[in-house]
Amino acid sequence: MTDEAQLLVQLKSETHKDQAFKALLALYKERLYWHIRNIVKSHDDANDVLQNMFIKVYKNINNFKGDSKLFSWMYRIATNESITFINKKAKRLQISNEEVQNLAILNLKSDVYFEGDTIQLKLQEAIATLPEKQQLVFNMKYFEDLKYKDMSEILETSEGALKASYHIAVKKIETYLTNN
Repeated sequence: MTDEAQLLVQLKSETHKDQAFKALLALYKERLYWHIRNIVKSHDDANDVLQNMFIKVYKNINNFKGDSKLFSWMYRIATNESITFINKKAKRLQISNEEVQNLAILNLKSDVYFEGDTIQLKLQEAIATLPEKQQLVFNMKYFEDLKYKDMSEILETSEGALKASYHIAVKKIETYLTNN
């Protein structure tokens, strides 16, 4: 039995659930934080979304069918929670999702948790110009170095479509960086 399968059995067991959940947190918390952070940009927002995501995982672990890896399932929840967060923020502020992204990038400049330089800030600006799907694909490939096979499970899209999205995203980012 793989470690993930063993962990899943424990997560679904009432007697071991809390202990197994702590192990799950230790295993995936940092990777999922950075995945979320790449989407929402802000440290505080990323922490909020991460917490909501883990609450959903905890409450819904018994509904996990095992059609994909546990990791992929959690990444999908993290991605959806991040997008939902941006949509709600846009609605609350009565602005578009793109404007939410632009605000987040402006706030990065004053974010004490952002350790990037001018070049990284420019890259974030370029990424924000991409359509949502291309942003996700670019972030997952470029920053998180996920394999297309794993991304395919998470985003429920073919590997070929993901490769095309990544290629297009890279070209758009190169153009943006050249012209700005």
